[in-house]
Amino acid sequence: MDNKSSKKIKDLVELYGLKLRFAEKQGKVFKVYTDKGEFALKRMVAKQGLDFLNYIQQLYQQGYNRIVPIYPTLDGRYAILQGNSLYYLMPWLDNKERETHVQKYLDLFRELARLHTVTVREVAVSTEEREEHFERMATRWEIEQDVLEKFIEQSERQTYMSPFQLLFCTIYSEISGGQRYAINKLKEWHESTSEETKARSVVIHGKLSNEHFLYDQNGIGYFTNFERTGIASPIHDLLPFLDRAFQTRPQAFDHGIEWLDAYFRYFPFTDDEMLLFLSYLAYPSSIFSIIEQYFASEKENNEIKLVQQLQRQYWRMKNTEYVVMKLEEREQLKKDQDTQAPSE
Repeated sequence: MDNKSSKKIKDLVELYGLKLRFAEKQGKVFKVYTDKGEFALKRMVAKQGLDFLNYIQQLYQQGYNRIVPIYPTLDGRYAILQGNSLYYLMPWLDNKERETHVQKYLDLFRELARLHTVTVREVAVSTEEREEHFERMATRWEIEQDVLEKFIEQSERQTYMSPFQLLFCTIYSEISGGQRYAINKLKEWHESTSEETKARSVVIHGKLSNEHFLYDQNGIGYFTNFERTGIASPIHDLLPFLDRAFQTRPQAFDHGIEWLDAYFRYFPFTDDEMLLFLSYLAYPSSIFSIIEQYFASEKENNEIKLVQQLQRQYWRMKNTEYVVMKLEEREQLKKDQDTQAPSE
């Protein structure tokens, strides 16, 4: 760290009544060693700051305290503005896990469910808003179906297919199946909510990651990095996390089911939320992007690179498919049990 950066950090921590002894950068956070212990100094873009601090305050007021605390300066500010940046100070957590890596994910999903439970509320949603959402997504996905069909026809007209085209044609029926399933679930959601006037919203973390869930010295887990928090459907926390987690080689993704079980045990989705969740989870948007990129390019493609990317997106789709089908089986079993239950 250069002298200029050290001087800036020294000046910042002095606003908290601390004397800097040493500082080191760890990822996007500065670990600062002071006369009163170790702290984490975080920088963020200033225009995100007001919303971020307001949501943190709101969570505390609603009784949710599993957030790494933010310390005030000596004059009561919870963030320091310098140019286009905001800086805030937190305790440094060593993140010593009590048990296995698997347990951390289960703890994270249970705590996420608690965050959503504490902050859940019903919001008014007009028929027009639901209709507009359905039409926008259904139209987009159906256009993408048509685009893939054209790419298939284009590939099959070739005397000799490229390696990418050959792999695409081999897995096309599975991609198309994922698209059809997602669109059908979206239609089911549209039909079942046609007369609904409300929906559930929560305070979402906004950047859910196991790196943003830290343990203190007692093994208690806390969320950090609420810089993209906001009010939205709980689905908005789950989908990006799962999408990243599925980027592995194909496997029986039973631990993904265990994560969701830990979440749904404390914050079960309504039937309508589950339909929409399954729809978005199942739709193979990432694989479509790679295929579209290949066929839309007017320049000579890097064949090896794009084949590798297509293969990885296919693996992601298969991992997603495994979890979707397990959830679908459960939902169908619930329907069957409700149908067979004797009426009073």
